[in-house]
Amino acid sequence: MIRFSRVGVAYDGAARPVLSEVDLVVEEGELCLVAGRTGVGKSTFLGAINGLVPHFTGGRLTGRVLVAGRDTRTHPPRELASVVGVVGQDPLAGFVTDTVEEELAYGMEQLAVAPEVMRKRVEETLDLLGVADLRHRPLRTLSGGQQQRVAIGSVLTAHPRVLVLDEPTSALDPTAAEEVLAAITRLVHDLGTTVVVAEHRMERVAQYADRVLYLPGDGSVASGSPAEVFAYADVAPPIVELGRLAGWSPLPLSVRDARRQAGPLRARLAAHPRPSTAVEPGASVVRAAGVQVRYGDVLAVRGVDLRLARGEVVALMGRNGSGKSSLLWAVQGSGPRSGGTVEVLGEDPARLKPRAARALVGLVPQSPADLLYLETVDAECAQADEESAAAAGTTRSLLDRLVPGIEGKLNPRDLSEGQRLALVLAVQLAAAPPALLLDEPTRGLDYPAKRHFASVLASLAASGHTILLATHDVEFVAVAAHRVVVLAEGEVVANGPTAEVVVSSPAFAPQVAKILAPEPWLTVDEVAGALGP
Repeated sequence: MIRFSRVGVAYDGAARPVLSEVDLVVEEGELCLVAGRTGVGKSTFLGAINGLVPHFTGGRLTGRVLVAGRDTRTHPPRELASVVGVVGQDPLAGFVTDTVEEELAYGMEQLAVAPEVMRKRVEETLDLLGVADLRHRPLRTLSGGQQQRVAIGSVLTAHPRVLVLDEPTSALDPTAAEEVLAAITRLVHDLGTTVVVAEHRMERVAQYADRVLYLPGDGSVASGSPAEVFAYADVAPPIVELGRLAGWSPLPLSVRDARRQAGPLRARLAAHPRPSTAVEPGASVVRAAGVQVRYGDVLAVRGVDLRLARGEVVALMGRNGSGKSSLLWAVQGSGPRSGGTVEVLGEDPARLKPRAARALVGLVPQSPADLLYLETVDAECAQADEESAAAAGTTRSLLDRLVPGIEGKLNPRDLSEGQRLALVLAVQLAAAPPALLLDEPTRGLDYPAKRHFASVLASLAASGHTILLATHDVEFVAVAAHRVVVLAEGEVVANGPTAEVVVSSPAFAPQVAKILAPEPWLTVDEVAGALGP
């Protein structure tokens, strides 16, 4: 179905090609997981499948890419649209209509699908992805996860033979991600659709993959079964890392397979108490009481009470549309708040001028690039210093502490996801706010980058910052958070230490907790520390 023959891709000014001499074949009905560190060329690899590389991205393509017999060099993306469906990382950027139903129908209209067929496929897709109740909703009023499901649905309605997905579950809660992956798996098994997916949260996808295409960063692409590739890859889900630590063979890819091998490991760990991650309660930095957020007739946040202590990292979790982002913006002060009170060190950010508010609470949104608008990294840093009334070089120093080595002359849009996140975080920290709010901060980050980011948050907390992060990333929460607050329909339904909340939840438990239950272990590092050298 897909054939790469000695394919190379190089961009002007780059030190070396992104892809070099790549030879591989993806068969019909395969689900292939594209794996590799951030910035190694996964998006370029995906773009080569549907002709975006080089027709829209520029650069120089050598070799041949054939998709269903069509050469991407001579067939631009518009001529491949009936064969290849693509869902990018930012669903909102790809929408062209106003409502959910219109968006699902739009692609079929461009392909001249008969109206009666269109109606049937729209209904099937609404049910398949669980968005039937959103049929008439404006796209811009949807949560990030809801937008992601609609974006996938808009591609599925055209019934493409090849489906290319770039981070398809990054904005989805665990349950919604399982539903989407189950739908994709049905397409593979029942319709023979070929699926190529790049996903940093590989713990969600690895068990469904027939093959892993691994980009080590030298331009090559290695191909093999998930167990074969993960045995040596520098990125692997926690279940594989635990298997490596325990010496399991073959390496498990599902919790079920891992639990079958975990008996001896659970017995060894029973003699070791899990290290506590609790922090001594300090003075309250953030106090929210009875907070309500309303959008028209929709009450998104319903009387939430929340206290955050100095030096505490708190994860805000819940399904898509539960009110997490609305609560963050209400606490920050620039979002709507129809009821209740918010105080940060005794001040309500909503009543302060912007500069004073930034000195109390900073917020990093789901798309950090939204806060970056200047031409270079150095310009962004200098502007942040000026707006925060900080000494010259403050933001640059913070950036170097977070991610050393970013060139000041680079355009922020050319940075990797992790580098952009670090830059926005440095911009927000320049004002030295005691409270920092983060909305889905791990999107686009690989496992090593998330471990580094968790250490950054721990350092910030140790220096006195209070951190509240809204996330669906249960593996990151297990590493980084002291406490978890769970929202459902705008209300707090759970609030307690991370281990107590996530271990008891089938949806929010990390892989290690599921494998080693009933013992309350959360991460591979905890297990390694208990077992010793």
